[in-house]
Amino acid sequence: MPDLYFGATDEATDAERAAVAEAIAGFGPVVVRESERLVHAGRARTMERRHLLLPALHALQRASGWISPGGLDHVCGELEVPPAEAYGVATFYHLFTHEPPTADDTVHVCDDVACRLFGAVDLIDDLRSEGHHVKASPCLGQCERGPAVMVQRTGRDDLTVTAVDGGPVTTAEVAVAIDTATSTPSVTLPQAGPQAGPQAGSDGLRLLARVGVVDPASLEDYRAHGGYRALEAALAMGGDRVIAEVTASGLSGRGGAAFPTGVKWRGVADQEGRPRHLVCNADESEPGTFKDRVVMEGDPFSLVEAMTVAGTAIGAEQGWLYIRGEYPVATARLHHAIDEAYAAGLLGDDVAGSGLRFDLMLRNGAGAYICGEETALFNSLEGKRGEPRNKPPFPTTYGLFGEPTAINNVETLVNVLPIVQMGGEAYAAEGTERSPGTKLFCLSGRVNRPGTYEVEFGATLRDLVDLAGGLVDGSEMRAVMLGGAAGSFVGPEALDMPLTLEDTRAAGASLGSGVIMVFDQNDDMVDTVRRIAEFFRDESCGQCVPCRVGTVRQEEVLVRLGRGSTIDDERDLLDDLATVMRDASICGLGQTASGAIRSAIELGLLDGMGAAGGGEGEGSR
Repeated sequence: MPDLYFGATDEATDAERAAVAEAIAGFGPVVVRESERLVHAGRARTMERRHLLLPALHALQRASGWISPGGLDHVCGELEVPPAEAYGVATFYHLFTHEPPTADDTVHVCDDVACRLFGAVDLIDDLRSEGHHVKASPCLGQCERGPAVMVQRTGRDDLTVTAVDGGPVTTAEVAVAIDTATSTPSVTLPQAGPQAGPQAGSDGLRLLARVGVVDPASLEDYRAHGGYRALEAALAMGGDRVIAEVTASGLSGRGGAAFPTGVKWRGVADQEGRPRHLVCNADESEPGTFKDRVVMEGDPFSLVEAMTVAGTAIGAEQGWLYIRGEYPVATARLHHAIDEAYAAGLLGDDVAGSGLRFDLMLRNGAGAYICGEETALFNSLEGKRGEPRNKPPFPTTYGLFGEPTAINNVETLVNVLPIVQMGGEAYAAEGTERSPGTKLFCLSGRVNRPGTYEVEFGATLRDLVDLAGGLVDGSEMRAVMLGGAAGSFVGPEALDMPLTLEDTRAAGASLGSGVIMVFDQNDDMVDTVRRIAEFFRDESCGQCVPCRVGTVRQEEVLVRLGRGSTIDDERDLLDDLATVMRDASICGLGQTASGAIRSAIELGLLDGMGAAGGGEGEGSR
């Protein structure tokens, strides 16, 4: 085996071997034809099995609580991956541990922007004082019920911990969850309660119409509420007509880039003679974002159906659903939905009797914000480090495994279901001319009813805050983080700004992933902005110098400001860093890493920062 050997005394345990065997079961050996040269066959064998590396690493982590040298060496032998490369992949992700665990369970507590407002740092200290093994974590995608807690468990499935009364999680609730939860997270969603969402059962909803209304474990209930009618219509229409309707609808990407979906699909469908792929980007890691989690937990069959519509339309026989590793409940419900769809003949070699083939595979990420970037996600799926690729070539011609690929996020895909049923022109008549349809927004922070809300494009920021019950008693709005950490801050004067692609762009802001995080006069904006800088420093993949160095220098500036330096002293350096990162970084992480910080300065949120003092943050990652 090339590159690197671990010591001969490091052997995989029986539990690790069994877990790895289960993770890669069903793929079998790669067939080497007699006509192939040995070198070519070996390369093909390695390439064909490399995509199993991430599932195998997850199996090791779950079996032993860490990626042991013996376990990693065993995986490398099974998949024919050089150990040095496998080690580089294993150390890339936040959810993989590389030292023998001190406890069977690791408690991840989000200390990111939203959860810090509700006592995350104190909860971390309290859990540690009670003897729990705790990791401070970047955003866990539960901003509406912070501080968010997820438990990684050895030998058992991971667990999301939520408070019984919908309030902040306590140390006692974490202890009870660890002691009593022994199986896969339940696939039964309560018909009411905080998981159901604030708009559950409301009229006029499209994407959230079934969330909190149907049993997400029941295919029968999903079909009773209109499920799989869109697939039936799409198969009758044919792929070209489906793409034409999506194009006519004006649907654009809902992950932040807003690229026209129909154009992307047409580009892939026109690639003849090569395998095509459909990828769902469910690696929802932007701080403040949880809308896709709500859809996947509450209406998982809708995503499976939408991917089937999209895959058959573009001529892809293989679909890949890449979901972030911090979503154990959504993962369990999607696994169940996929199994049910196969059993009902709605996936596989003959989708709904159409003669078309579409297979769907679910893969878990392992805690890396950068894997939300589409080409970094491809590398992660292929068993490589999740580092972005240079573009061009673009995914429509050279995507996953170097083959034509359409990649969309969860919200984009589930929009396809109403488009197919109502027609592209009718869909485009809603919202505004340049921002048609509805949009999901994630309300968190100092609002009375945080959660995911669906409105037509054109609703104002004030409308959304009012939907969420306004600010908590006695609060006065100081700022709103719009679009997530990669977005920007706006002040109360922006409350009447229509939330459309064109209006936010004209205002120098961005809708991004739909984040609306509200801060009041009592919130420590110095700490908030410093945490954003720390987040980008931690999450930079380090591949390109502008981002790798720029995010560190940017955080250092904020630390100096906290120690008495002034904005005037540092403004030129901050401007230079922002320009270089924006213009020279390979991907959107570096290009947007300075946006929220610069907007905070322009709004005066950091005025008097030197007097405020403060440390360098939790610093535990």
